[in-house]
Amino acid sequence: MKKIETIIRPEQFPRLRKKLEEVAGCGQQRGKQALFRGTSYEIKLLPKVKVEMVIESESVDEIIQIIESTCSTNTVGDGKIFVLPIENAVRIRTGESGKEAIV
Repeated sequence: MKKIETIIRPEQFPRLRKKLEEVAGCGQQRGKQALFRGTSYEIKLLPKVKVEMVIESESVDEIIQIIESTCSTNTVGDGKIFVLPIENAVRIRTGESGKEAIV
């Protein structure tokens, strides 16, 4: 198993989410809708979105290709992709571990 962490431009996130749902799904919980109300503030750092996922090792190249093709604008600040090894995963509800815990 691998963990992919990617940092991207916020405006690229909706497109990436749609592409990843087509390929990897979004789990049994299916997510939820939320609303965030912000206040006015000065931006000193450019906003980014961090997306984290744990996947089967065999899917790493495909997921990286999707992230690159979806989020690249060919300009500075497009983001980064990090790939880290995952030793194990455990589903709390059932006690399943390894690959079974992430599907």
